[in-house]
Amino acid sequence: MGSEGMKQPWKIGMFQCAGLMGAWKLPENTATDFLDLNHWLTMARRCEDAGVDFLFFADDYGYPVVGDGIPATALRGGVQFPKADPTMILPALAAVTERLGLVTTLSTTVEKPPMVARKMATLDHITNGRIGWNIVTGAGQNASARLFGLPMTEHDLRYEIAADHVDLSLKLWEGCWDEGGLVIDREAGIFADPDKVREIEHHGPHFDAKGLLPVPPGPQRTPMLFQAGASVPGRDLAAKYAEAVFLAAEVPALTAQIADIRRRAEEYGRDPRSIKCLIAGTFVVAETEADAHALRARQTGTRSLEDAAASYAFFTGLDLSVMDPDKPLDVEAALTQTGRTNVERFLGPDAPTVREILEEFQRNSVMGAPFIGDAGQVVDQAQAVIEATDADGFLVQPDHTGTFDSFIDLVMPELRARGLVATDLPAMTLRERLLGTGTPHLAPEHPGAAYRRDVASAKSPATA
Repeated sequence: MGSEGMKQPWKIGMFQCAGLMGAWKLPENTATDFLDLNHWLTMARRCEDAGVDFLFFADDYGYPVVGDGIPATALRGGVQFPKADPTMILPALAAVTERLGLVTTLSTTVEKPPMVARKMATLDHITNGRIGWNIVTGAGQNASARLFGLPMTEHDLRYEIAADHVDLSLKLWEGCWDEGGLVIDREAGIFADPDKVREIEHHGPHFDAKGLLPVPPGPQRTPMLFQAGASVPGRDLAAKYAEAVFLAAEVPALTAQIADIRRRAEEYGRDPRSIKCLIAGTFVVAETEADAHALRARQTGTRSLEDAAASYAFFTGLDLSVMDPDKPLDVEAALTQTGRTNVERFLGPDAPTVREILEEFQRNSVMGAPFIGDAGQVVDQAQAVIEATDADGFLVQPDHTGTFDSFIDLVMPELRARGLVATDLPAMTLRERLLGTGTPHLAPEHPGAAYRRDVASAKSPATA
């Protein structure tokens, strides 16, 4: 790992979806409380008190589909189903926290750009600049297409649509309101300065718009931009627009993916270090190594191979249960349009058999191998991965309770003792907290910054 990365404290986010997930069958697990607001309020307060950087909610409209419907095993096992809408929860979490970042997912396939722009601009105000948008084309594509009565969109085309979507959203956030456009001068009777507020025009390959974002800019103007998706089109989208990226794989693949994202970012004229790469990390931690391994066995024992097959179908659209368990995935399977990341990871000269893929999903689902042991051991393992991959931190998965209590109680003190995470940070915007640039706004070299009139006018004719 480069010396630049070693100087920066790790960034720590916590992963959730507003639904059932994880080892919910264990008696101590609280994931079944996902429709109880107090469940989320307690979690947010605990994360903030522990010094966590942000709480992240994955979201989608999908669910496992096999053949012509949701498999019974997915319903019995609570596999990628059910889930609620996290955007309904975020304002409540913002009200009980002051420093914790809040990140949510909105799909570029389902949500139209003006809808995303208005929601996120509102949340930027409500959170005092602590909001982030996870840009995804959407998980469970085959199910969501059925739900909305839309044809299935080809995988790479979804990323073309996503790029156009983000471009239009950036125009709405950055181009409609100048600094000082909101006046609110009661004596003069001026609410907004007409010279500093304007409609934008966008004529892209997939979206056309002429109009005004009615929400004035919040503290960040554009929400902190996240991306999750490790296919080649996903990495390219991240390199162009994202300020933080979530990745889930084993070390060799992670190292290659992170290097590729940074290389592509530089080709887009961006600082390759300006993108924070966060690894989806599963920490199975207890007071002793033996207790941690026993806990791991209990967690794994809650998931059957049938659950694993349903989960794999959700992410890829492929039904492993009808394939030859002693052979690898065939070439045709790689052409799935639902999701590529979890197909591509199991291809190649050393490709595992279908049975081995199911066993891997039973153990780890889409995540890499967990860190297991006492606090010192798991932090040693995590440090080795950071050094090998050039990553910037972790997106921590829920523990056996469905919360992050073991990580907060055992791992965070160890990280602080080693000086690996920032401590006692004041309230600030999410962008300032994660990027450390001292500004709540997009970096000048980010493509979205060009849509702000003050930025565009400051550029010379050679660079405008």
